[in-house]
Amino acid sequence: MDNLVVVRGGGDIATGTIHKLARCGFHILVLETERPSAIRRNVAYSEAVYDGQKEVEGIECVLIHSLNELESVFKHNKIAMMVDPQGTSIDILKPEIVIDAILAKKNMGTSRNMAPITIGLGPGFNAAEDVDIVIETMRGHRLGRLIEEGPAMKNTGIPGLIKGYGKERVIHAEVEGTVHQIKKITDTVEKGDVLAYIENKEGQHPVYASMSGLLRGLIREGYYVTKGFKMADIDPRLDEYENCFTISDKARCIAGGVLEAIFYLRGQHDLS
Repeated sequence: MDNLVVVRGGGDIATGTIHKLARCGFHILVLETERPSAIRRNVAYSEAVYDGQKEVEGIECVLIHSLNELESVFKHNKIAMMVDPQGTSIDILKPEIVIDAILAKKNMGTSRNMAPITIGLGPGFNAAEDVDIVIETMRGHRLGRLIEEGPAMKNTGIPGLIKGYGKERVIHAEVEGTVHQIKKITDTVEKGDVLAYIENKEGQHPVYASMSGLLRGLIREGYYVTKGFKMADIDPRLDEYENCFTISDKARCIAGGVLEAIFYLRGQHDLS
């Protein structure tokens, strides 16, 4: 199948790449886990695993259960998603391009022999060894750059600054258990507000807003989180309501790097 791209991972950062490539005429199959954990769910194609479909900025992704459904999905100019965390369908399809956009900070099994063009996003990959090209995902001057040899910058665990706020913007679970939402994405919250409860055998544990702002991300209702799990995201910019529904600047920048890498690598192949 011409212009077939398999993308491992469908979270909000991956969605920027998936959306851009779909707009550029590529056929996209996204491979996800059984329980995706994106918190910016309004702009994450991974939500299709739960709901059967997900539309982001005018382009729809639909969940399929067999590779036989691909042709029909692509005929209607949609993105296909399948639960296949091990990537077994890659061997069957033999796509031209494989992109690892899981952002697990480690390689979850992607290798250069999977496709003629392989691209990894962020830490966990060595360019020219694990994949052909690594795309830098760290905010700052190098964001979106192509790395042809070696790794991306190491993960600091500290989110990029927005209006002077960094680590405060992201909330992690203090206990494990099942999440029950109190607030919803797009709500304006004050520091100390209860965003959700985590329920376990010891009772219900409130999850408090770490700062005031716009609740831009929140883990799905009923999701079982472990201690330390990233579960919410607050944006200090109260006037950025539309950001809850649009692909972020970071995701778009990375997507541009991916698109550049594809055509750069195609050119290298043509020269060889």
